[in-house]
Formats: sequence, C-alpha cells, structure tokens
Amino acid sequence: MDDLSKTALITGASMGIGLDLAVLAARDGYDCILISRNEPRLHELKKVLEKRYRIQVHVFAMDLSEHGAAKRLTHAIEEAGLTVDFLINNAGFGTAGAFADLDAETEAEEVRLNVNALTELTKAYLPEMVARNHGYVLNVASVAAFQPGPYMAVYYATKAYVLSLTEALHAEVKGTGVHVSVLCPGPTDTDFFNRAGSELMMSKMPSHLVAFFGYKGVMQNKRVIVPGLSNQLLVGFAKLMPRALSLEILRRVQKPGETATPETT
Repeated sequence: MDDLSKTALITGASMGIGLDLAVLAARDGYDCILISRNEPRLHELKKVLEKRYRIQVHVFAMDLSEHGAAKRLTHAIEEAGLTVDFLINNAGFGTAGAFADLDAETEAEEVRLNVNALTELTKAYLPEMVARNHGYVLNVASVAAFQPGPYMAVYYATKAYVLSLTEALHAEVKGTGVHVSVLCPGPTDTDFFNRAGSELMMSKMPSHLVAFFGYKGVMQNKRVIVPGLSNQLLVGFAKLMPRALSLEILRRVQKPGETATPETT
C-alpha cells in the first residue's frame, strides 16, 4: 500500500456492506470519511474504528439523494483539508412495485442516489487519483445490473448504469495506477429487501463476505466482482438466456401482492 495517502471515503457506511467495507479499510490503516443519513450510528462506528485501528475517522451525516448533496459533501471534505484516494460508492436503495404505481419523487430520489451521487463523487475524485498515479474506486452495483427487472424497474436500471460506467472507467484508467472496480452482489443479509418492499426466498450471503470479496477484488484491479458461485451462475444464465424469457421469469417472480413504499438501505 502507498503510505503517502491513506484516506477512504465510504457512502452508506452505517450498516451492511458499507459498514463492513469501512472496517476493512480501517484495518488496512486508512483514515475513513463515513457518509450516511444515520448520524448516531456513524458516531458509534467512529469510536469503534478509532479505538480499534488507531486511525482518524471523519463523519458527514447527510442524505445523498437530496438535490446538490454530493456537491455539498465534496465541498465539506475540501474545507476539512482531506484528500480521498479510496472511494467506495456503496449508498443506494431500491423500490419494488409496478412503475406506474410507485411514488414519482421516491423514484427520482433513487436515481439521484444510485446514479447521480455516485457519478458526481467519482467525477470529483477520480481525476485527482489519475494525477497522482494511485487510487481506488469501488462502485457497488448488483447482479440486477445484468438484466431488466420488472417490478423493480428503476433499481435494475440504475445498477445497469453503475456496471456500464465502471467498466468503461476501468478501461479508461488502464496503466495509470488507479483501480476502478464494480461489486455486483446477489441477495445479501442486510435490510435491503425488507426496505424495498420485496423479499426473495433465496439464501443470502453475509454482508461481511460480500465486502471481503469487493475489497479484495478492487485491490487486485478486477473489473467486475461477483461474489459467490451461485451469483456467478446467475449472471452467466442472465447473459445466455433470451431476454424475453428472462423478463417473463422476473415478471412472475417479482410481481408483488401489494405495492409497498421502500426506504433507503
């Protein structure tokens, strides 16, 4: 690891995969910038990480789905004199239900968080990493990125964007010393499905394992990281299966009994 710059920025750091990625970064000696709406949990994590790993932790409690939030965050980080050399874009949420029935503003917030904030933060810090010939970007997508998803249409579409963007950037920064990777987990043991108003009857990988594969993958400069054999098979089938058949299967599997209002994960 390069000792000149060791600061990691983690969005959605208060729980699940984001929290586990923050622990892995802290364990490697990174100072951490933790972002989430849940300020009390961020301060609890700050105390634990600083005591256990003897690092500095900076907390910024904000909702990145709000208009202009990413710009406010980058300004606050600049004002604090911090340099980011490891960006983990983990924050995101999903909505479940018929597109025609779901709340328009909630869907807009989903796009702002899953797409706009991720893009703005990557745009803010990737050029600096390229200029330094060192840095890491890990974007969290999903196995949902590999096909359209009826009844979770916006979520699947946003994750397809994250996958496409990250793969393109991985190619663009080749040879610069910067690693850009996308983590595409399947069902994970977090609150995601409950909060999205959708519960899949599938086994779920513990979030700490998903985080481990993602962290290891970006350090090895893997372009796409799909943790777990079952998820890798799922992605393989999605690529080979005729699109019409894939859509019909997902339409039947994901059709809700009644529409629920989702929340952030």
